[in-house]
Amino acid sequence: MTLHLRTAEMSERLRRRAVDFDGRRILIGRLGGSEQEKDFTVAANCGGYGRIRHFHRRVSDNWPLDPLPIEPARRALGLDPIDIIRAQVFQIACCNWRCWYCFVPSTLLDGRGGEMLSVEEMLNLYLGEDDETSRPSVIDLTGGHPELVPEWLVWVMEEIRGRGLEEKVYLWSDDNLSCDYHWRFLTEAQQELVAGFRGYGRVACFKGFDSTSFAFNTRAEPSAFDLQFDLFRRLVASGMDLYAYGTFTSPSRSGVESAMASFVDRLQGIHPNLPLRLVPLKIELYQVVQERLARRSLAVETGEVLANQQAAIEAWGRELEQRFSVDERGKCIVDIPLAIPRS
Repeated sequence: MTLHLRTAEMSERLRRRAVDFDGRRILIGRLGGSEQEKDFTVAANCGGYGRIRHFHRRVSDNWPLDPLPIEPARRALGLDPIDIIRAQVFQIACCNWRCWYCFVPSTLLDGRGGEMLSVEEMLNLYLGEDDETSRPSVIDLTGGHPELVPEWLVWVMEEIRGRGLEEKVYLWSDDNLSCDYHWRFLTEAQQELVAGFRGYGRVACFKGFDSTSFAFNTRAEPSAFDLQFDLFRRLVASGMDLYAYGTFTSPSRSGVESAMASFVDRLQGIHPNLPLRLVPLKIELYQVVQERLARRSLAVETGEVLANQQAAIEAWGRELEQRFSVDERGKCIVDIPLAIPRS
């Protein structure tokens, strides 16, 4: 019998651990010397609290291109066409899900590998790296799950604006669509700041294409699959510049065609263009993942899971071909409208 995570309880517990409101400090992952650093192409920076990530448009052969966050950042910063962009990454050291394919070690998901860092200290570390011409112009707030402490994003925005960097830095953050903390804990003024901040984009990830693949991937309750769509709809209605990822690993490829069709139906139920704003993420076995899998038995062999992923991405491609013209599918992701009225 599969034991599912108690997402709500876990979220509340980790939030309490991850933030110091008086000091505006966040539990940031200490990446230097961590297990995760084994997978870095460049050693941890910013005193061990950060890392440089290279976002590539081309992931691999036989896989859709990934324009995120390349195109949103390029538009915001006025950059020439590029296929790779560097980002300064900071990771909150807490997450309320345990995706089997996550490349972040458990110590950086449950707070054991984190230390409190103020947003002022974080920006000082970022600005202290190299000179302005070689420093990444993108700051990526990730995790873990950043939305466990939505104030983190607000505080960073305020710090960027206070230092006159709003037009020089592009801010990018992740959302695993697991909690409503953006609305529960942010004031209306803070929500308006997030929605209207120049040079900010968010990507929210759908962890599977049906409740079975979702629960398999996250260890969360299968019912939380439906919550993702409700939360994404609210995020779109907030007015922020929003994009989507999808992870399509599954324990079975049985019924993948109908499940994928239903998934795309639900995306279009939020907005007809949403599938064109979703980028499928290719799950690969980083060293941390391989070591985790050696200690944890999946319900099916990893090779089969990755084969199922390939079947799912092919089904995804067929759905897009049936629903959108060649011209529509060829549009730049930032030029695809995605707006719905606030409820």
